[in-house]
Amino acid sequence: MTEGFDPSELASLIVAHDAPHAFEAVVPPIVQTSLFTFSSYEEMLATYRGEKVRPVYTRGLNPTVRMFEEMLAKLEGAEDALGFASGMAAISASVLSFVAPGDRIVAVRHVYPDAFRLFGTLLKRLQIEVTYVDGRDEAAVDKAMAGAKLLYLESPTSWVMEAHDVGALAAIARKHGAVSVIDNSWASPIFQNPIALGVDLVLHSASKYLGGHSDVVSGVVAGSKAMIDRLRAEAYPYLGAKMSPFDAWLLIRGLRTLPLRMKAHQASALEIAGRLQALDVVETVCHPGLANRLPPGLTGTSGLFSFIFKPGVDIRAFADHLTLFKLGVSWGGHESLIVPGEVVLAQKAQPNSAHTFGIDARSVRLHVGLEGTEALWRDITDALSAASKAA
Repeated sequence: MTEGFDPSELASLIVAHDAPHAFEAVVPPIVQTSLFTFSSYEEMLATYRGEKVRPVYTRGLNPTVRMFEEMLAKLEGAEDALGFASGMAAISASVLSFVAPGDRIVAVRHVYPDAFRLFGTLLKRLQIEVTYVDGRDEAAVDKAMAGAKLLYLESPTSWVMEAHDVGALAAIARKHGAVSVIDNSWASPIFQNPIALGVDLVLHSASKYLGGHSDVVSGVVAGSKAMIDRLRAEAYPYLGAKMSPFDAWLLIRGLRTLPLRMKAHQASALEIAGRLQALDVVETVCHPGLANRLPPGLTGTSGLFSFIFKPGVDIRAFADHLTLFKLGVSWGGHESLIVPGEVVLAQKAQPNSAHTFGIDARSVRLHVGLEGTEALWRDITDALSAASKAA
């Protein structure tokens, strides 16, 4: 599953940013400042004229944030990257920089719920139409793309984990003269490099695997220098969703262990997904690695997947009896998490569109952390036993 992934190459990209640091520190110091002063009037004037590029104000450019952006760009095989205060800030800037009122975008179905809400609220108010399509049906995508300005992708998709041929979809967008954008948070740069597959912009909720420790909320977008410059000029300075220096420092730390963590998440989640698939009480397991036929470009899997219980299982009792799996949103950290589908469907901000999200009331999403496969499996089986007694 990890064919084409060279951990030593990734390590060399990270080490390239390890020296030299101030005071010969092995970890780069944080440049925690809001502004930067100038040595002369002429330097300030040249900077404001655009003749010299240097930090002025951390909302625009900060050395620690820039170090993370450069590292992420190299990992994604992109020319440049831009950090944001959250994954949703990265999504918003990526879309709003390339569409205008009256435009239409095409999105794969089952996108991240808050992205779906953004498309159905703010974009709707801006008179930007969104067409949803099954990303596995390339003919349907091609038909829907006629006249569209942007193709928004997730692969695998949220909750149901539908994996697509990203390269083929990017080629369709390019044929129609549209910008292609993909959320690569699930696979990370370790198991999927969309830029190499022809995608224009790759974004991450950096809060997930890039950070890896559940202590940072950030986002990032990678792509060509021209496109990143457009984001930097048209959305980044005015929406104000900048990445903080401390968050960037935490993300630099997270990137150092990313390949090791991803391989551990993959191995443990695959094993647990396979065991769940064999249980009589489970109807379906949504994990793209179970069929062992990943689409082109996806070389491995992560720790996030979902499954659907058969009728009769007390899901509330199951969730409450788990000890290692904690009830909580997000994913990508060291800890294991569970989110019941019924809870998401009950959310007040939830539009009435379970089909678009693909969330079944009997579904459960798991993030398999780093506690150890056997310990996590005992946690699941103990909770199932307690749930059966409760039922």
